[in-house]
Amino acid sequence: MSLFPAFLKLTNRRVLVVGGGSIAAQKIPGLLEAGALVHVVSPKLSPQLTEWLRNQEIIWSPKSFDSDDLNGAFLVIAATSLRDLNAKVYREADQRNILCNAVDDIDHCHFYYGSIVQRGDLQIAISTNGKSPALAQRLRKELEQQFGPEYQHWLDWLGAARESLRAQSSDPESTKRQLHDLASHHTFEEFLAHSALPQNVVADLQVGPSATSSPKANALVAAADRGGRLSPSSPHHKVFLLGAGPGDPELLTLKALRILKSADVVLHDSLIGPEILNLIPPSAERIDVGKRAGFRLLTQQDINSLLLSNAAKHKIVVRLKGGDPLLFGRAAEEIQSLREANIDFEVVPGISAAFASAAAAKVSLTDRRLSSHVLFTTFSRAPEAKFLPGIGLTADTTVVVYMPGPDYAEVSRWLQDAAVSPDTPVLIISKASHHNQSQQATTVSGLAHLAPLPAPALLLVGRVAASATDSTSVPELNWLNDSFPDFSNSRIS
Repeated sequence: MSLFPAFLKLTNRRVLVVGGGSIAAQKIPGLLEAGALVHVVSPKLSPQLTEWLRNQEIIWSPKSFDSDDLNGAFLVIAATSLRDLNAKVYREADQRNILCNAVDDIDHCHFYYGSIVQRGDLQIAISTNGKSPALAQRLRKELEQQFGPEYQHWLDWLGAARESLRAQSSDPESTKRQLHDLASHHTFEEFLAHSALPQNVVADLQVGPSATSSPKANALVAAADRGGRLSPSSPHHKVFLLGAGPGDPELLTLKALRILKSADVVLHDSLIGPEILNLIPPSAERIDVGKRAGFRLLTQQDINSLLLSNAAKHKIVVRLKGGDPLLFGRAAEEIQSLREANIDFEVVPGISAAFASAAAAKVSLTDRRLSSHVLFTTFSRAPEAKFLPGIGLTADTTVVVYMPGPDYAEVSRWLQDAAVSPDTPVLIISKASHHNQSQQATTVSGLAHLAPLPAPALLLVGRVAASATDSTSVPELNWLNDSFPDFSNSRIS
């Protein structure tokens, strides 16, 4: 059965609540906030309802329910612990065409209480048609994280801006377009940039039902008259170097998701999957700046130029990188380019493939029984860089190899040339966090005989790699009484 969603105006409407205990106490606050005249019928009142009665917030009839109590009621809430009594209240209300909610009894409800996210006049109601209040509550918590208190002030400002535009404009269609632009993500970001939320925003913007727009509000309304954006010289054009994480969209940070949904243009790597790309708003331009099969479609200088040119045209430019942008993501070159052009930018970290791979394999990179330090390296490296630095690799080193490439035999030689023992455990993790992730255990010498796993793949090299498949390989070390043995002159194994 489909429900008709509605938001009711209850100011000065009589709402009958049958029941004076804890159930009623849960249902009454929302009615009071909506301005309803709450009339409680119950032989006794709980302490909370007694307090409301003392403060003259509710009316109380100290008696049992009878049908005459429905006279003049706009809504009825049957909120006793007696299901038969609640059902009776529902039947009496139904006969009088008065809407009734019998709490936790979906067969005796004309309407349901939704799970509500409220930010001032902004209300988001969730209903599951009575099937799963628990799901509705979970979704409410998620939406509360997504829509913070700033939305209350944003909506107040939009209301003031709407009245200002409607008073100034004689073209309804133009006003409609401008109002839609004012309600967009990019103008929301401008609002945040212009405001000192949450303490000073109301005083600073001077918005409200009877207020006139402040200079800042006027500036944004004027921006809407120019097409809804600040001028190209605005300091609020910004580039975000944004970490997309290992691939699972649920591993995006809340900040990354918010920025991605407000983007005007997104320059993304080729390995960013469709599940994350589909989060980009349809209005945003997408530019693939990655590489495929080892062939780079664009040089790094090309990407830098694209960032600069798009930053001049668009307010929010996102450079979307897999994993974390600061780990083997060539972010340093893009940062330098943005700094030299005096373009505002921000780095938003993401979950690195190393941590996603360790989580997929259920191993700790720093298992204190096996590893005391971690080395992050990559087989795809600058030409002048060495394979592994001469830092004295020891048996308690975990080596994480990003982008091992298609030739595992070459990686095996590289590791052995760096004094890594051929018997050192290796774990290959492919597409960590994806639905089709896979892994394979081997050794440094065994790498040479393996076909490469699908990219993106990552290698965990060291004793922790064996702990993914063989718990007996973990030695019992007494860290309180014995110092860790010195492996500085030993090969890693």
